[in-house]
Amino acid sequence: MSNSFLGDGILSLSIPGPSRDPLYYISDGNSVLLVENTLFKVHRSTLTKDKSAFETMFQLSSETDSSRSDSSMTVAQEGENDDNPIRLQGDTAEEFRSLLWALYALPNELMDATGANANCTQLVNLARISHKYQFRSIETWALHVLHNYYVHHNPSAFDAMPSVDSTTLPNPGHQSTEPPFPNLVQITELAALCERTDLLAMAVARWKRQIAEGKDLATAINIGERFNLRPMLGLAYYHMMLKGKPYWDTEPLLSREQRIRLLSGYYSFSRLWETLLLQPPVLAHSARCGSQQRCTKSWGTMWKVVLDTVNTIIPTLPQEDVLARLMLGESMVKAMVEAQIPSQGFIEWIPHCKESALFATTMRVREIRDTLADYFSDEF
Repeated sequence: MSNSFLGDGILSLSIPGPSRDPLYYISDGNSVLLVENTLFKVHRSTLTKDKSAFETMFQLSSETDSSRSDSSMTVAQEGENDDNPIRLQGDTAEEFRSLLWALYALPNELMDATGANANCTQLVNLARISHKYQFRSIETWALHVLHNYYVHHNPSAFDAMPSVDSTTLPNPGHQSTEPPFPNLVQITELAALCERTDLLAMAVARWKRQIAEGKDLATAINIGERFNLRPMLGLAYYHMMLKGKPYWDTEPLLSREQRIRLLSGYYSFSRLWETLLLQPPVLAHSARCGSQQRCTKSWGTMWKVVLDTVNTIIPTLPQEDVLARLMLGESMVKAMVEAQIPSQGFIEWIPHCKESALFATTMRVREIRDTLADYFSDEF
């Protein structure tokens, strides 16, 4: 049986070629660029604003084209037409369209973008690509508008923001009846990339709320590790640890190394509780303390009784949940110091150092909370 029909073109695969952008393929533009499968035709003078990376890019392109023109062959310069466009790698057409929107926008369009109807997905795309190509003033403006929108115009939008994509977002360069919203992962990535500390602080605070609710823990771990957000990372690992090994083993977003860190954390916190029973927080004695040695011994006894009581009050509380146990112990010490519950004579043993005992307990809780990530090491 002959396969000649393949060569005769009877059977062929049709691969669609690049299409011109309906808005930013400008007739009198002098540079054609290909982003993904979309052709843009714009003005070089516009792309070189703000001393952007395009200025250097065009200079290198001109030098290359000049060297080619010295040969006998005539070759179209890069970016001169659709057949030989300047190819931008690693960008999406939506991101590049957002950049062109900012470069070509009228003043009233820019003003509209700073209000309550701001297109946040467009601003995220704009900030990301302007950072990449070093449009510094545009990057600063986009990040400022984005932060201002979530702080002043629509704080509830930030609180309701999904952690990851749940729906298809509308295109920033086109009309849409639905408001465009980025997700928390995108905002965190952008804030870390551009070193925008105020926006990053908002994102981390939102992650912590998600983690406390037991949501998107594996995603939070991965984001925390990518950008070294240690307070958030430690909290995510801690709450994932409390869900137990059967849960970790079925979580597809966790790597083998991350599961090892969870096991390491589990045993570290189990041992930590045993250590805490024997080692009370260091007490800073008052100047009025009559006998520091006796006071320290009394505080040690009181501390052990408090932690033993925690075991009795909630016997089902996992031993590895050290934070919950310590916070309950802190509440008991506070109630004793403030005479809200009977102290069984313990407070009378440390009359001048009782406030120091409460402070030491609070500091111990804070210390462990702030260093949670340190307990989840690669060594098991």
